[in-house]
Amino acid sequence: MLSELVIRNFAIIDQLRLEFDPGFNVLTGETGAGKSIILDAVTLVLGERADTTAVRAGSDTAYVEAAFRVAPALQGLLRPLLEAEGLDEDGDEFIVLARELRSNGRTICRVNGRTVSLGVLRQVAEPLIDIHGQGEHLSLLRPRAHLPLLDAFGGLAAEREALAAEVRRLHAVQRELDELRRSQRDLAQRMEMLQFKAEEIRTAALQPDEEESLRVERLRLANAEQLGRHAAEAVALLTTIDDDRPAVLDLLGRVEHALTQLAKLDDTRAAALETLQGLSFQINDLAGDVQDYLDALEFDPRRLNAAEARLELINSLKRKYGEADIAGLLAALERAETDLKALENSEVRTGELEAERDRYLHVIGGLAGALSVRRRAAAERLSAAVERHLGDLKMEGARFAVDFQHQPAAEGCYVELNGVATRLAFEQTGIDRVEFLISANPGEPPKPMAKVASGGETARLMLALKTALAQVDETPTLIFDEIDQGIGGRVGDIVGRKLWGLASEADHQVIVVTHLPQLAGYGDAHFHVSKAVSDGRTTTHVATLDRPGRERELAAMLGTQGETALSGAQSILRHVEQNKVGLPIEEY
Repeated sequence: MLSELVIRNFAIIDQLRLEFDPGFNVLTGETGAGKSIILDAVTLVLGERADTTAVRAGSDTAYVEAAFRVAPALQGLLRPLLEAEGLDEDGDEFIVLARELRSNGRTICRVNGRTVSLGVLRQVAEPLIDIHGQGEHLSLLRPRAHLPLLDAFGGLAAEREALAAEVRRLHAVQRELDELRRSQRDLAQRMEMLQFKAEEIRTAALQPDEEESLRVERLRLANAEQLGRHAAEAVALLTTIDDDRPAVLDLLGRVEHALTQLAKLDDTRAAALETLQGLSFQINDLAGDVQDYLDALEFDPRRLNAAEARLELINSLKRKYGEADIAGLLAALERAETDLKALENSEVRTGELEAERDRYLHVIGGLAGALSVRRRAAAERLSAAVERHLGDLKMEGARFAVDFQHQPAAEGCYVELNGVATRLAFEQTGIDRVEFLISANPGEPPKPMAKVASGGETARLMLALKTALAQVDETPTLIFDEIDQGIGGRVGDIVGRKLWGLASEADHQVIVVTHLPQLAGYGDAHFHVSKAVSDGRTTTHVATLDRPGRERELAAMLGTQGETALSGAQSILRHVEQNKVGLPIEEY
């Protein structure tokens, strides 16, 4: 709800701060005092086209700021947009919209203190407020809002969600079917590519640890001559005796003989002898192992070439298919074989999906047809309710209707209408495209609400519709201008009572500009708008009226003077008070 409005240097408004009541607010004052200028400021901050002539003479910038307290349900609706734009840092309970209009034509839009585009400002503002008299900001003039309102009025949320769930399932089937069909369009080429890939990797007969083994073998074959020289030298040092140098094993044998003699004389040396004997055994094994290695060494150019060729094949496959190792290539082979199998079975799967899609289209058609029937029944009830309220507002000849349109579609859902099966376009909301129609005068055909002429008559049409939809219309703040145009005091009392009902019974905030005292008497908060000239400049002022102030203002609005006027104003307020608490209503 609109909590506070701040206006600076806008038209004839110098500085103005208004704190609105959450209930029914009325603005009254002489013609030209600035009431409509206040509403113009509100429409500006909601994203209305900016006009530089609105900047107060002598100023460079006009500024309007509106603070809204947002109910939890609306917070949930706005949160995704606010989060996407980074506008929710201070939480969601309050949203502050601001618009700065400069005399050079530039405007700056802000939401919660952050600069945003005009489009974002409008998106945030749209669900917050309806202003009659400014069609761009009246949600009921937007046909896309009509179907959700009708469903809410008819209590059709469960049926609508059941239908939407089936449509979502159909979309999942359709996506898979579309993907299969796209695959089938280049099926031969894709299968050929997969077959080649699988065959190439399969033919390579790769082994998981093969690459590392090949690298070791290649290194040994490439260095066979050096490896043989070093191995022969090791064997010679360990086992071969020549004139200049005894072998290591021979030397160890001598040491063993000496330690044996030593241990015979000193048994404490037996452990040293055992250590040497173990060492001799290990070196003897080492000599045998190196000799076996030496015997196995050979320089085989053909085997070296084969190992290098095999490694090059593996590296080539890795580069070609973007894999890091043999494990990746084997996984790629498995994927290619799986994809091949899927493609080979795609025709079977396509047939299954087409049958499943057809089944969903029949199910959706049945649900959508049943929902459409219930919507038409709800539309009749809504029409009766709106026309009843129009009668209360002395518009007995006005008519309200809900127009239903269906669009034939070759690929639509199957719906039986009047005993004839047909295929219709559909969405998650069903097959219906609805629009509210109004005929303001007897004999005139109903027309879309957006095409009905503006003025007090249209305002009463909107009031009737808003009243009928009060419990399901989630727009928190409703502003009516010119609603009293062309009506008298008795109708004004009825209009006031309905406006107050919107605020008190349907939890809407209502703000009304009026010249009728009978209507103004119902206000929970009453603001008097006036203008004064100071230092040669005209400035608008707004005062919040207490009970005596309201009596004086209503008396002035009655157009009479003295005690009679004051008595008439007091009578209006007593009548309203009795009406609000449900007491017998006195005529006045």
